[in-house]
Amino acid sequence: MNFATVAYRHGYCLFFLLFLSLTVQAAPRELPDFSRLVVRHGMAVVNLSVTRDPGRAGFSPSAATDDKSSRPFTPRSFDENPDQAEESSLGSGFIISPDGYILTCAHVIENARDIQVRLADRRELSARLVGADRRSDVALLKIDASALPTVVIGDANKLQVGEWVLAIGSPFGFDSSATAGIVSAKGRTLPNENYVSFIQTDVPINPGNSGGPLFNLKGEVVGVNSQIYSGTGGFMGVSFAIPIDAAITIGAQLKSEGRVRRGWIGVSLQEVSRALASAYGLNQPRGALIADILPGSPAAKSDLRTGDIVLEYEGRAIDRSTDLPPQVGLTMPGTRAHLGVFRRDGGPRKLIVTVGELKEEVAAKPATKRSDVEKHSRYGLALSEMSASLKKNLEIDNGVSVIGVEDGQARNAGLRPGDVILEVDGKRVSDIVTFHRLLEHASPDRPVVLRVRRGMTTLFLAIIAVEPT
Repeated sequence: MNFATVAYRHGYCLFFLLFLSLTVQAAPRELPDFSRLVVRHGMAVVNLSVTRDPGRAGFSPSAATDDKSSRPFTPRSFDENPDQAEESSLGSGFIISPDGYILTCAHVIENARDIQVRLADRRELSARLVGADRRSDVALLKIDASALPTVVIGDANKLQVGEWVLAIGSPFGFDSSATAGIVSAKGRTLPNENYVSFIQTDVPINPGNSGGPLFNLKGEVVGVNSQIYSGTGGFMGVSFAIPIDAAITIGAQLKSEGRVRRGWIGVSLQEVSRALASAYGLNQPRGALIADILPGSPAAKSDLRTGDIVLEYEGRAIDRSTDLPPQVGLTMPGTRAHLGVFRRDGGPRKLIVTVGELKEEVAAKPATKRSDVEKHSRYGLALSEMSASLKKNLEIDNGVSVIGVEDGQARNAGLRPGDVILEVDGKRVSDIVTFHRLLEHASPDRPVVLRVRRGMTTLFLAIIAVEPT
């Protein structure tokens, strides 16, 4: 055997070993085995059977603007007779302390006359409602027992999109059912749910799962299964869970005070678009833009200004406008909260706001229709001066009305008929002449920021200045 033959064979062997190594590395990872997690932590999950008097159905949390697309997890039991004198529903919960405190969803026990808890060891005990918070859909129950198994509380903030999670509950009354999936998204804010930043998963959730725990692979509870998005009433691949840190905080307040004191600073927020980020000089769209500040509110008593972009709250980054309300809501009233904001023409700065307590919302009165003589603009706008009565109705003292919007820069910016333009780049608009003059003197290097009143809401829009013809 000559040298060339030996070298060839050695080279072939090395190539085969390298191919085998790459094949092994490329082999798919095994799917997680949840069996130990279920055995170890499933004992702390309970089944709830709720009895209500006729006509006292619980409220229905909505995960969509169309209530036909979203269903609460409070179905009737299989053997229920529509004509019977009582209504019953099923749900889930989990034990958080050895002396019998249980977390679940508020909609599961809403208007309950009797709550029965069935433990994993088949004991059935009556539960007392300690308190419920409809805004967050969290409720706390108490049973008379001791030395109970409890769940391990995790950190929802450490969850990663794509991470495996497991739900244990009682779908359709089938106790201790386990279903698995992944985290689909974090920080979801649903319609009418501004004070909860939901975890979205694709874990199969069905009626009866509501109030049950969502576990990570370490066996820690990271969420409370609360809602689904569905066009049929059954699971369609989109489920939502309340982050466990929010649920525990709310549960602690229910235990100590019987109600939840929710933080409030009194601002209206809007998303920071790419155009607004450019107008402010930010390198990317981020933060919560303060569109309006309520008179007499905690924000009004602080150094916050309309037009500030909140980038940080109590050391936590604010990426979207929906990130701020849940964090403020979980802040105890009276707290001196530290905010990092970006101010146009002022740059980044640190501010302190003393958080107030959120009261029940008062419905805003509708905007009055405008019927002044219109005047056309090269931006595709039909504008009109404002009457004294209109200013009084809207509780403002300046601005011009938008009566019509045609194709052009105004429509691209998002202006609508009925809007009132209050400011151009922070300067007050007193009439139509002033509006045009301010636009003509605006810098062509970046978009112009308009402060706009829409009904009883204030927002900011960015418009590209055009040369006069």
